[in-house]
Amino acid sequence: MRILVVDDDLGVQGAVRSALAADGHEVRAARFGDEALMALDEFSPDIVLCDLRTPETDGLEFVQTRAVRNGRPLVIAMSEGDDRDAPIAAMRRGAYDHIRKPFGDEELVRRVRRAAEHEQLRSRVRRLEWELGSLREVELVGESTGIRAVVEAARKVARHQSTVLITGERGTGKESIARLIHQSGPRAKEPFATVKCDVLPDVLLESELFGHVAGSFAGAVADGTGLFEEADGGTLLLDEVGELPATLQVKLLRVLQEGEVRRMGSNGSRKVDVRVIAATSRDLAADATSGRFREDLYYRVNVVSVRLPPLRERRDDIPSLALHFVRKHGARLGFANASIEPDALVQLADYSWPGNVRELENVVERALVISGGTIRSGKLAELVQRPRRVPDGSSAEGDLSVKRRTEELERRLIRRALERTRGNRTRAARLLDLSHRALLYKIRDYGLGD
Repeated sequence: MRILVVDDDLGVQGAVRSALAADGHEVRAARFGDEALMALDEFSPDIVLCDLRTPETDGLEFVQTRAVRNGRPLVIAMSEGDDRDAPIAAMRRGAYDHIRKPFGDEELVRRVRRAAEHEQLRSRVRRLEWELGSLREVELVGESTGIRAVVEAARKVARHQSTVLITGERGTGKESIARLIHQSGPRAKEPFATVKCDVLPDVLLESELFGHVAGSFAGAVADGTGLFEEADGGTLLLDEVGELPATLQVKLLRVLQEGEVRRMGSNGSRKVDVRVIAATSRDLAADATSGRFREDLYYRVNVVSVRLPPLRERRDDIPSLALHFVRKHGARLGFANASIEPDALVQLADYSWPGNVRELENVVERALVISGGTIRSGKLAELVQRPRRVPDGSSAEGDLSVKRRTEELERRLIRRALERTRGNRTRAARLLDLSHRALLYKIRDYGLGD
């Protein structure tokens, strides 16, 4: 868990930080005021330990108006032992738990572990709710030869149980194709689960995929079910499978060969019946040749391959995609008559879309907000001033625009930092010498959010 300690007493900060860090948590401490608000924004904690009584600040007000937003993060309030009203007041303001000072390390660790388990269960429920809400007809917009070939291939492979490898640049819609395969096949009424292999640290990714037994790593206070078991009978999408660490590649190979999973810390195996779909934006064949990715695993995941073309190779689909996103987000944003002018559609079709369909959707949504529901070319210009498409056979080296070339450099550096930190945006922000908030804005603007 990421835990933020908000207390003006440096002694309490140090003691709490030491005890929780020793239990495997990532801990940051802050005083009340701007320091605490900045930490909430940049650190995005899962749990906040917050003092309630300070000479200058009302901790209860901080809990209610600043710390707890939409039920997250969980807040454990701290107060002196003689303050009998504090627990009830804290709970009424949205705190999850309360602990009285002075407290020992064992009690603190026990309370935090309980909160961590609660947060993990809550996250699982949110994910399952999202999955249930996503079990709709997959939206695949476009009539170009490229996308029609992809859809036809997906529907063909859906009838069989072979492992599928979906390749394509980020933002091209690989997950949508995976859902189409799942929903067009005999497992359509069974679970569909997905995991992003480039986001979680190795230990958490192993637990997410294969499960764990209590005590197998710091913070594992109870047995946990992995996604292979949760998706039993259905389909599991391994997004960015090329980022799997070597140790997990071995475990994945075992599942594909024997249909068994072994939880972390367990000596026994469990049978599972899961169709695996893998997706990657990497050249997995080259990675297998170089030894970065196991060659035997590559042949296991690449039984059938489906390539998604980048948006610049299916320009005929840009107008229909843009109109689709105008309708989709216009209704959600409250614009009953949302529209886009013909000149704006031409402008969109003339852009290179390095972030592919995801970037197009992001630009359309932002343009609707900025324009008040009617997208015009003038308002759109400021959103698509990054490098325009280069005519076939030519080079972008002749582009002398400082603004466009600087933005392209930023995009490459951010992508490289995210790859180096396996998607950890807090660490990536440090490498890039940016604030966490600034990095999030740039990830969104450049369509690098996945």
